[in-house]
Amino acid sequence: MNVRADRGLLDTSTVILLGEMDDPTVLPDECVISAVTLAELSVGPHVAGTAHERAARQAHLQQAEADFEALAFDAASARAFGRVAASLRQAGRKPAARAYDALIAASAIAHNLPLYTCNPRDFAGIDELAVRAVPNPRVPSS
Repeated sequence: MNVRADRGLLDTSTVILLGEMDDPTVLPDECVISAVTLAELSVGPHVAGTAHERAARQAHLQQAEADFEALAFDAASARAFGRVAASLRQAGRKPAARAYDALIAASAIAHNLPLYTCNPRDFAGIDELAVRAVPNPRVPSS
């Protein structure tokens, strides 16, 4: 039985793959995102290789803006980021290597929300973070 949270923060991978997911019960009742996810999605149209890809990425960004409340990266998030960076270093990982993920994790911690992700390994070694693995619809289940 899957226990759903009332509210949870979706990471960027989950937002991108949302339209491909078959089982909405793997997500919280109320989904929010970090402003950092909007920043990450905002890069997409600018680095797209074709006009078609640029339009698709822009549409995805606009859909995320319309569908989700974006939590600000505030002073509490900045303080949480210090703890996230320290946790990653203690785990032998470099926070700069996955800076967006570390900032998103800090947002989840600061707002006391579980983080829903299709890439739970990206968040391994972060103390205080409640990670909820979401099945990646692009990876066959075994």
